Amino acid sequence: MYEHDVLVIGGGGAGLRAAIAAHEEGADVAIVTKLHPVRSHTGAAEGGINAALRDADSWEDHAYDTMKGSDFLGDAPAIETFAKNAPDEVINLEHWGMPFSREEDGRVSQRPFGGLSFPRTTYAGAETGHHMLHTMYEQVVKRGIEVYDEWYVSRLAVTDHDDPEDRVCHGCVAYDIKTGEIAGFKADGGVILATGGLGQAFDHTTNAVANTGDGPAMAYRAGVPVEDMEMIQFHPTTLPSTGVLISEGVRGEGGILYNDEGERFMFEEGYANNEGELASRDVVSRAELTEVNEGNGIEDEYVHLDMRHLGEDRILDRLENILHLAEDFEGVDGLEEPMPVKPGQHYAMGGIEVDENGETCINGLYAAGECACVSMHGANRLGGNALPELLVFGARAGYHAGGRDLGEARIDTGPSAMSEEEDVNTPISPGAVDAGDEDIAADGALVDPSEVIDHHVTAEERRVEELLEKDDGVNHAEVRADVQETMTENVNVFREEGNLKEALEDIRVARERYQDVYVRDPSRTFNTDLIHTIETRNIMDVAEAITLGALAREEFRGAHWRQQHQERKDDEWIKHTMLAWNDGNPEIYYKPVVLEGENKTYEPKERSY
Repeated sequence: MYEHDVLVIGGGGAGLRAAIAAHEEGADVAIVTKLHPVRSHTGAAEGGINAALRDADSWEDHAYDTMKGSDFLGDAPAIETFAKNAPDEVINLEHWGMPFSREEDGRVSQRPFGGLSFPRTTYAGAETGHHMLHTMYEQVVKRGIEVYDEWYVSRLAVTDHDDPEDRVCHGCVAYDIKTGEIAGFKADGGVILATGGLGQAFDHTTNAVANTGDGPAMAYRAGVPVEDMEMIQFHPTTLPSTGVLISEGVRGEGGILYNDEGERFMFEEGYANNEGELASRDVVSRAELTEVNEGNGIEDEYVHLDMRHLGEDRILDRLENILHLAEDFEGVDGLEEPMPVKPGQHYAMGGIEVDENGETCINGLYAAGECACVSMHGANRLGGNALPELLVFGARAGYHAGGRDLGEARIDTGPSAMSEEEDVNTPISPGAVDAGDEDIAADGALVDPSEVIDHHVTAEERRVEELLEKDDGVNHAEVRADVQETMTENVNVFREEGNLKEALEDIRVARERYQDVYVRDPSRTFNTDLIHTIETRNIMDVAEAITLGALAREEFRGAHWRQQHQERKDDEWIKHTMLAWNDGNPEIYYKPVVLEGENKTYEPKERSY
């Protein structure tokens, strides 16, 4: 058994920032990660980091833009905490040596991004996430923080109290990909989940193959509610063949979208008369797909993004990476011709329910970054707000787990925060195929930390042995592909009740097939087939949660568009969609959105750009 004060699960931006913060508090902290930290998906972030740095800007304006962008589903305490702290985090990065793009006077450059009232997006060319990741990893190395590299965390070590709010997380169980060892990790101060996104629930996504929703799935099964899972962001500019992201920075610098008729449709068709291509991402994604569906798409699939008019010098200075991506994946020279783009799954606004200190309802368990829902992004995330979010809330989770008093949180968590229950008419019984909850259930009350961890290690060893000993059955890849295809087909930008129910039925079939899953590779060393098989279970759990939330929310808000409910219903739906695992029998309920800020109440208004 490995023992530390604080364990951080995941070595991306949120995990690195959390580990640095916990270390600053004097904690013995370690990172447990299935990827080397600099291979984390944070490195794929291109656009930038929003922060109110200029005298003409303010954190209050940044907070309002974020609340408006969220379609008034964000919680004011989280949004204001974020907007206040983002400038200090950017300055921190600058002091740590991050190579920001700069103006001639030496100041960090900032450019316009969608949904912002001020050009407050700092950046490092079109490789902002890459530089941020390396900058923070340097700090981890400098501080001597231990990194358990290529250890896959597959289970949280949580006590088995009936009420999730009485449970305690004492650590986790991880599989050493290099040797096959299954070991317990004990945390005396706290466990911070920073596992990133869940894009592999879809087959057209900007997310890396490693983004399988591990954190939300593990926390969900351990008893932490997941929040607003239906709120999935589809980025308007991804390459059609691969889903590779083309940064919003292209449009921030002045890139233009055209349809097959050569129309600049964001303006000419009235989708966003004021902001055009710099409307928020949900608006632009729906506009593009509407053009395609109405026969104005190119090859009936995509639209064109043109940056040729920006000039070679400006493109090479600020967007050179985009040229390489377009050439490598589409064979297009962005200096000479427009790039093909279409919407693709990009980001999860929902996730593990936490408060503004990063705490879940399970004592000792935290979450930060994309795997968490604080809720800052609500129904739609503004471009440039993801990187500062993982900095601000990664730091707060690390500080709190390390022992710093951050004050009492205003955001309530856990089933006790419920304001009303929901009974959704589903075509199948969602949740576990077998009754009971293998991630929690035990004989007697598990309380002693070491016994809790030993119990979960034994359970995980048994699961792995069963997978490796079977010599025939269903391969996980078939199950995963079926889930991904139905999610892309039925739970995409435009959602219809019949399609959502079809997706639930398909996911249920996948769950039943997964009962017969086996691992082809019987080895213990670098058995990626085993890891992917375990990940596929997580993909099924998060895909079902997304779809259940989408079926429950009968309105059009932010990224969530329902064919039968094409208006925002503030009287009914200024509330968060919550989902509890409930021993394998998912339960949907709601809790109120907190619109009361420090000095003002955010009144919902029509969101136009």
